[in-house]
Amino acid sequence: MGKDTVTVINNITGESVELPIYHGSHGPSVVDVRPMSKKLGLFTYDPGFVSTASCQSAITYIDGEKGILLYRGYPVEQLAEKSSYLEVCYLLLYGELPSAGAMDEFQQIIMGHSMIHEGLRHFYSGFRRDAHPMAIMVGVVGALSAFYHDSLDIDNPRHREISAHRLIAKMPTIAADSFKYSIGQPFMYPDNSLNYVENFLRMMFAVPSRDFEISPTIVRALELIMILHADHEQNASASTVRLASSSGANPFASISAGIGSLWGPAHGGANEAVIRMLETIDSVKEVPALIARAKDRDDKFRLMGFGHRIYKNFDPRAVILRKACHQVLNELESEHLPLFDIANELERIALEDEYFIERKLYPNVDFYSGIILKAMGVPLNMFTVIFTMARTVGWISQWMEMLEDPEYRIGRPRQLYVGKMQRDYVPMDRRI
Repeated sequence: MGKDTVTVINNITGESVELPIYHGSHGPSVVDVRPMSKKLGLFTYDPGFVSTASCQSAITYIDGEKGILLYRGYPVEQLAEKSSYLEVCYLLLYGELPSAGAMDEFQQIIMGHSMIHEGLRHFYSGFRRDAHPMAIMVGVVGALSAFYHDSLDIDNPRHREISAHRLIAKMPTIAADSFKYSIGQPFMYPDNSLNYVENFLRMMFAVPSRDFEISPTIVRALELIMILHADHEQNASASTVRLASSSGANPFASISAGIGSLWGPAHGGANEAVIRMLETIDSVKEVPALIARAKDRDDKFRLMGFGHRIYKNFDPRAVILRKACHQVLNELESEHLPLFDIANELERIALEDEYFIERKLYPNVDFYSGIILKAMGVPLNMFTVIFTMARTVGWISQWMEMLEDPEYRIGRPRQLYVGKMQRDYVPMDRRI
């Protein structure tokens, strides 16, 4: 990482300071503003931290202009084509792709942790039957620290690794149980003869009274969704995990905080919003009118699932999921036809219409993942739960990286105070 400097001058006082410039392996360089407050008495102002690098990281790189997403340097397209979700987990956690022996050992470890403490299952009965599954996820994941307190020393590398394995392994079980509880069906225990994704689908959709068949097309589509959502740099939930854990909070509490952040509709609920939008359209005949509304600057209506804040030209994850989406729809051709006909027409227009092309309003990953999950029979309130399951490894990797960073310290953003000037207390009988 190279180092240059830039000079900042306070025109009011005439004082100046040299600020280091750091150059990473990819992406824009960053200015280290820390000396500015000490030398000039000035802070930076950046609402939403849109121009602020809060940390250095070697996990994920995004180039929104070129549509690039790298995990530990590997293009996500290659990982989606050739890898499995658990192999991506290993890569994100340890920084390198595993050998055959290391991968086998890692799979065995994750399988060995897939069950949850039976006492934790009783925890579910404290929730109302109609509780949102994400509310259950926040509570149950946070409660893991009460059941697995033998590995909560965050200064112990082995404890950190055990907690990481437990979270990755148990998240599908917790997620499936949250769904089963909400619909009043019995919990399904993990079956370690199945792979990670197959196991989750069985725990979520199977019942003890009959056999459950798993479609390879569905398994592959869900695995792609999980690979493509495993990490996404310093997004809101990852930043939340880092900030929460910077205080020394245990990993289960920190991941629970991340789940709470992901629950927000502006973050993890985007694919759910796609389906809610599609369900408001009665038929393909209504699509032209909808497109006209989307083009009208005076109309507040917005198409959900098109364009992306980070990816300016195309979403590389959407390119991958598009093919899987159409494969799922072809296999499940007899189900949900009206909604999917509408989705196909919207996709066609977005890829052909000059208005959409000029403005980069392409179908994004949320558009395709929402349709896939809907076609699989996943209820809307479980969409963000599956996102949570996929993103857990990214949060854990960010958490582990932060704790190994010698510059890590408790997060403490500053503010621009715009309140009242200092004033004296006035007794009540003297107030006007």
